[in-house]
Amino acid sequence: MASHYEKIDARLYLFRGALCACPLSTLRRYRSRSRRDRTSSSDKTIKPTVHSTLDLAPFTAQPSLVLDIVRSLNLCLLDTSRSTMAQDRLKALSPALTSCCKGPGYPSPLEAMRDGPVEKIVYLPCIHPPQSRRSKPDYLATVDVDPASPTYSKVIHRLLMPYNEDELHHSGWNACSSCHDDASRARNRLILPALNSDRIYVIDVGTDQREPKFHKIVEPSEVHSKTGLGAPHTTHCLGSGEVMISMIGDADGNATKSGFMLLDGNDFSIQGNWEKSHIPMGYDYWYQPRHDVMISTEWGAPRAWRCGFDPKDVETGLYGQRLYVWRWSTHEKIQTLDLGQDGLIPLEIRFLHDPAQAMGYVGCALSSSVFRFYKTGAGDWAAEKVIQIPNKTVEGWALPEMPGLITDILISLDDRFLYFSNWLHGDIRQYDITDRRRPKLVGQVFLGGSIQSDGNVKVTKDTERTSQPEPVYVKGTRLEGSPQMIQLSLDGKRLYVTNSLFTAWDQQFYPEMVKRGGWMLQIDVDTVKGGLTLNKNFLVDFGQEPYGPVLGHEIRYPGGDCTSDIWL
Repeated sequence: MASHYEKIDARLYLFRGALCACPLSTLRRYRSRSRRDRTSSSDKTIKPTVHSTLDLAPFTAQPSLVLDIVRSLNLCLLDTSRSTMAQDRLKALSPALTSCCKGPGYPSPLEAMRDGPVEKIVYLPCIHPPQSRRSKPDYLATVDVDPASPTYSKVIHRLLMPYNEDELHHSGWNACSSCHDDASRARNRLILPALNSDRIYVIDVGTDQREPKFHKIVEPSEVHSKTGLGAPHTTHCLGSGEVMISMIGDADGNATKSGFMLLDGNDFSIQGNWEKSHIPMGYDYWYQPRHDVMISTEWGAPRAWRCGFDPKDVETGLYGQRLYVWRWSTHEKIQTLDLGQDGLIPLEIRFLHDPAQAMGYVGCALSSSVFRFYKTGAGDWAAEKVIQIPNKTVEGWALPEMPGLITDILISLDDRFLYFSNWLHGDIRQYDITDRRRPKLVGQVFLGGSIQSDGNVKVTKDTERTSQPEPVYVKGTRLEGSPQMIQLSLDGKRLYVTNSLFTAWDQQFYPEMVKRGGWMLQIDVDTVKGGLTLNKNFLVDFGQEPYGPVLGHEIRYPGGDCTSDIWL
């Protein structure tokens, strides 16, 4: 005679099709009831009749949600001592339950790394430099990165913005792996904020991935009136279905208040502010609901950095050095981590991708350092410096000491390697972070920068190198500027690079790049021992664009990447 658990196994397989066909509203009712029961019920008594009367058809196909319901309703448990066995059996059935019904993204970062498709196209904003931005609009470029394609390393589509002087910058998705359990969601809208105009573009990339088109435009007046904030930067989708965008300053560009704007995930209307109370300045953020936390960074007052970089603005407090810790469930700021002089201008922040890990890294631009932040045994958060790039003593430059200026940072999906760019020194570095407190440099490549051997800057003291790096040529083109934004392929084997930071800063530090236009490169990555090698068969020369030289910025894959997707 079949055992009780064999009968349950058979029923779960039998209802596999019903799980996927069940209306989303029914699934949400079960989810809501499950969570309500789990959090409010004090009666832990097992009721033997539950398993025989509950209809399995309305269950969602997500294994995590199935387990939630199992825990709350005590499904198919005859006594508490056997709960672990039941849960283990349900976990074993996860592939059968999820193979035909899932939402955007991937169940886990390791599955994304193992099973994610090789990128064929990428999106990135192209920004017109100061000499042409008043007469020509920025645009979203689609670039072919398929080596087998006849248009490999070419821009194959350009979506021109309807306004000038937007300064497109970063982008994010309407849906990602944070809502992988919702089969009704799709990653089909790219959210594209404009850093100077405060306008929000919602781009349809679902109808035709290779030829995006406009879906909606949120005007600056609405952003300002409904949030009081400006300078939109980082976009993340939330598991709730909403979209959240970090705002760097207030509507007037001051460092008086900053916060986060919520958009409805369906019609992209502004829902208001996420935060319960404002912070002085903002920039990037990363959230991790499993630890009930979000941590955000700060760049500076928009009215300061929009005019270029002035060291005096650092002294007067117009640039930041703090991390803000938020309680995710209540939207309250619970802690401020002041990184001091070793952590000036903390920009990009990354948690480890494994959602069970309560730690991550942040790159501090002006101090040229990387801090590890982590949850302590007492339950609060702390930060420690784990990487320091030495300044170079120079002649022929604006200051006697040149920092590396760490501007972008990311972590491979297996949480093994950390990458960042030194925008002034001109190199990209790869660190092995398996020892979380002691990163080890395993890869480095120079791609331009301010200290090239044939330039005007002379290095008089360098604790890392014995000579200045040689200029780099790709397909006969000399690389002007320096590596800035980076994006890693899902499998970790290819690193894409662009060289624009922000046009006012580009003009100040790399005027020749602004004149000639930017570039996009590809770096081959050794994922076994570590190592970075420039692929000299790949070059997107934005100086050859039909509307004149432009500057490329952040790169996105249609299927998500290691800086857009968050796992719960």
